[in-house]
Amino acid sequence: MYSLIGTAKLNDIDPQAWLADVIARISDIPVSRLHELLPWEWNAAALQVKAA
Repeated sequence: MYSLIGTAKLNDIDPQAWLADVIARISDIPVSRLHELLPWEWNAAALQVKAA
């Protein structure tokens, strides 16, 4: 758990928001897209949504 929180912090992500989103989405996402839930991918997706 510590490594997940640490990785999120290193990627300038709120660990609580990231974990809540991952837990909510993980059952609905195909295996081929699981990489999108990694902190560095999640951060990029969140920035794209904010920019739009």
